[in-house]
Amino acid sequence: MFITGAGKDGGIGQAFALAAGLNGAASVGVHFHRSYQDGFDLVAALQDAGVNAFPVQADVTNLRDLWASRGYVIEQMGGKPPSLVICNSGLTEGGYQFGRALKEQADEPLAVRRARVRQRFIDNLEESRLVLDTKIDGFLASTHLWAGEPVYHNEPVQFVYVSSRQAIDPGPSVPGYALSNWAVLALPKVLEINLGRSAEQVSAFSVLFPFIRTGMTDEYADNERVWGRWQPRMLEPHECAEAFAHLIARPIDELRNGMFELMVDPRSDQQAGGTDASSEGPAPIDVTWKRVEIDVQEHPLDWSANRPLRF
Repeated sequence: MFITGAGKDGGIGQAFALAAGLNGAASVGVHFHRSYQDGFDLVAALQDAGVNAFPVQADVTNLRDLWASRGYVIEQMGGKPPSLVICNSGLTEGGYQFGRALKEQADEPLAVRRARVRQRFIDNLEESRLVLDTKIDGFLASTHLWAGEPVYHNEPVQFVYVSSRQAIDPGPSVPGYALSNWAVLALPKVLEINLGRSAEQVSAFSVLFPFIRTGMTDEYADNERVWGRWQPRMLEPHECAEAFAHLIARPIDELRNGMFELMVDPRSDQQAGGTDASSEGPAPIDVTWKRVEIDVQEHPLDWSANRPLRF
């Protein structure tokens, strides 16, 4: 298997790599870009456990960089492309008031305000663009890179696209994050249509995760106003990995082209063991999967249908 964005300590990509490697995966490609020290440490830990793990440093938004890694990955996997590709790379935003003007500051000259607003506008959108590029461009490129080889060699491959619950229920302040996670939901169907008859060799689905305690969410960990409307507490990476293992163990045809949302709810069993929310330990929770269906409806507009343009 090959996991993009797997190097960062405490991240879900790292949790996936550990779970796969320690549970019998033949090979584990650990991809990272900037988190090289964490990535090398993860590879070493897996190798010490007898896993055929190897590091892959590449920028998923740099197509030449990504292509250059292709031959190396196939070589490390014994001459075959990966049979499971988890597209997990992603960034989040510091947050900004999307579509709102900055508040005025007392005694601020108009020229200074204009300069401050302009700089904030540029900074905010550059941050969003990096989030969009990493998620959308990275997932698209990774799919195009790894779908062709299995089709050519008549070998099956499965793609998993890591999205977010905020794709279908967006929170405030992170527009680039919400948009990028929405966009990747279309990839499984787009891939199937483009592959045509070869689509039988390739299956893909997406997972929509809630808030998970990682380096990307540390700043929100103590702010229930951010994540509280979705879940009673943040999910830990190892809990997410275990839930994902349950999902991916399902038959391929059950997962193909699906969108699966991970739910975190208060423990339903009143006699549940463990600690409650008022204790020092984590609150007991139920973690379940739901299949998401996006219902697209088209309704004719009478004013247009009754008077169509004719050319």
